[in-house]
Formats: sequence, structure tokens, C-alpha cells
Amino acid sequence: MKPADRVELFKRFRAANPKPVTELEYQTPFELLAAVLLSAQATDRSVNAATRLLFAVARTPAAILALGVEGLEPYLRTIGLYRSKTKHLIETCRILVQAHGGEVPRDREALEALPGVGRKTANVVLNTAFGEPTMAVDTHIFRVSNRMKLAVGKTPRQVEDGLMRAVPTDALVDAHHWLILHGRYVCKARKPECWRCPVADLCPYRPKTPDPLAADAPAPRAQAKSSGQAPTASRRRVQSES
Repeated sequence: MKPADRVELFKRFRAANPKPVTELEYQTPFELLAAVLLSAQATDRSVNAATRLLFAVARTPAAILALGVEGLEPYLRTIGLYRSKTKHLIETCRILVQAHGGEVPRDREALEALPGVGRKTANVVLNTAFGEPTMAVDTHIFRVSNRMKLAVGKTPRQVEDGLMRAVPTDALVDAHHWLILHGRYVCKARKPECWRCPVADLCPYRPKTPDPLAADAPAPRAQAKSSGQAPTASRRRVQSES
């Protein structure tokens, strides 16, 4: 993608959503860390449903550590891989209490040393909790970046490095959220909704997915000859998702 097109792309994303935020629910850096740790191979909706109940009774590393594995596990049963995630969260809380005074470190190396926390999770926390210009490449961002030729790569790290070079400086803090939301709701994996994409004219992806309503619209009815009016047809417009 040309530099001028990249600038225009993020200009449009900003115009449509000036202050993008994660769909995970949290109030503190620790709650965000816990939610992101739990979100691997799970939907944000399932994580939010679980953490609403969990954070109502324990929302600090010390409080969750006090629950222990047996006390924490029932809150996480509805989340995929809940057994391993329960153990990781307990051990993460133990390290935060013992080595960081119960606070989430604002340091990549320290974050990645926590059980169950990899580079992507660390990037989310650094970006969303602390406002760092990092790029957490999940499956949506990986797909969108390659499809739009914004940053081409065979691994998440290659795409991350490419995005850090390609994204305009003034868009770096919010780019992660714009791209993940775009991939989740518009530039979908199996059938991207190109007909309602706000940046379709900038995207080199071919062939563009046609509007299904345009193809399925009923043929116009013939008007009575005496009316003297040409036949008309109408079709519904697809509404953008909020």
C-alpha cells in the first residue's frame, strides 16, 4: 500500500471512530491483564461474562491469589482452556504480589515473564493500559494487514514489525484497535464485507466481495401500460455495525 493511501486509511478510521477501545471490560491495568490472559482462544463476550462475576469478589492480584486454584476455577469454567488459564492466572498473581508489589509492570520483559503472557498480551497491556505505541497482532490484524498489503508477513512478528514501520506515527497508539475492529466486523476471514468497507477503494484485495442484496434483489415489477411510468426497483442498504 502506498504511503499516501496508508495516511488516508487511518484518517478514515479515525473519522469513523475517534477513540477506539478494547471490547474487554476492565477498570485497572491488572483487570486488563487478567482479561487478556483469559481471552486466548476465547471470545471477548465469554471473558467479559466471567470477569464480571470474578471481579465482583476479587479484582486484585492478592485477592485472586487468596482464592487459590479451587476457588478461582468455578469463575472460569465457561472460558476455553479454563484449567490451564486458572493456573496461569494464579501464578501470575503470585509473581505480581511477590515481585511487583501487586502492580502490573510497565515493562515488556517483566510482562512476558508472567505465566501465560506472551508478546501479544504484553503489547495489548502496554498499549491499552499504558498508552504505549505497540502493535498486538492477533488473527484479525494478521489477516487484515496481509490482505490490504499494509504489512505483509508470514508470522505475527513479521507483521508487527511491518506495521510499526507502515502505520503513521500519529496513528500508532490507536491502530491496534482500529485494525482489530475492522477485521472482526468488516474484513472478515471467509467473506469480507467489501461493499460496506470505508477503505475499499484503498485496498488492493481482489476480487472484492459483492453486495449480496444487490445480487438477490427481486426484479422490478412491470407497470401497467396506461401508467406511462418506467418500472422502478428498490433494495435495502446494509447498515454499518456499531
